[in-house]
Amino acid sequence: MHELCSRRHRVAPPAGRPRGRAVRHAADPRSRRRRRRRFPLLRFLRAISSVLSLSPLAANATPHPPTSASPPPPPPKKKTTKTKQTAPSPSTGKATVADTKRAFLERYPRPLPAMYSTVVQELLVQQHFMRYNSRYAYSPVFALGVSSVFDQVLDAFSDDADRRAVFDAYVSALGEDPARYRRDAEALEAAAKAAGSPDALSPDASGTELQQALAGVASATAAGEFLYNKFFAIGLFRLLELTGAKEPAALDRLVKAVGVKPESVSKDLLLYKGVLSRLSVAKELMRDFVERERRKQAEREAEKAKKAGGGASGGSGGSAEQTPATA
Repeated sequence: MHELCSRRHRVAPPAGRPRGRAVRHAADPRSRRRRRRRFPLLRFLRAISSVLSLSPLAANATPHPPTSASPPPPPPKKKTTKTKQTAPSPSTGKATVADTKRAFLERYPRPLPAMYSTVVQELLVQQHFMRYNSRYAYSPVFALGVSSVFDQVLDAFSDDADRRAVFDAYVSALGEDPARYRRDAEALEAAAKAAGSPDALSPDASGTELQQALAGVASATAAGEFLYNKFFAIGLFRLLELTGAKEPAALDRLVKAVGVKPESVSKDLLLYKGVLSRLSVAKELMRDFVERERRKQAEREAEKAKKAGGGASGGSGGSAEQTPATA
């Protein structure tokens, strides 16, 4: 009954007598240990926070001597923003792809048809990475390959003046001389035609101008300083075409003579022929489209002229009929 009563109805114990749990644990020797466990919750949390605040780095770090002044705040972090590089790097002097494209558009500001613009831009980007490679070295055979590609790609584009303007803008945008490209390509073409046989294409440092150019490539390849690219493969193929060689064995002999891998040359030539075939199909479609539009335009002009002529004759006939009635 006493435990079921509320606190306010309990009888206060006499003065001097321990209250609560102290009555039960006054004579218990373990009461002191139990009271030690009953420290306040706030003190417990402070102890835990002081332990958790010691990170492994702080625990292993060497303590610094105390200073009267507080340490200076860390410097503010600089905001790093990605900016597009629009000028050649002053340390390397190399232009970016954006620089090369901008230079081409500045030298040839007129718009190219979509069929040609896509191919020219793709070739420009590819040759940009070749041009600014650390192992790049100009070669007349390379110039012949570039000239041959442009002659094939732009054979149906406008007239010779426009084709030459596109080629000059293309080479100049890469920081090279288009006149040198054309001059060396024409010299190799003339030498290959005069040779008349693929056997005359053997590298020889003391031979003809063509043999000297091939010998320079062979020596650079042997020294590991030659940068192979698809334009060089096209230049070799063009030389064989001009000598009249048609068997694949002639290409293998020439490729091995200059020290280039035959597998790479064959792969690039197949890719080049595939691009030319697709471009040829696109040109045929373009010609058909232009011819169809020309016929439609002529039919519209004829229909418009016919309607204009019919209206004029109808108006003159009506006035002739009204003349007797008026009279």
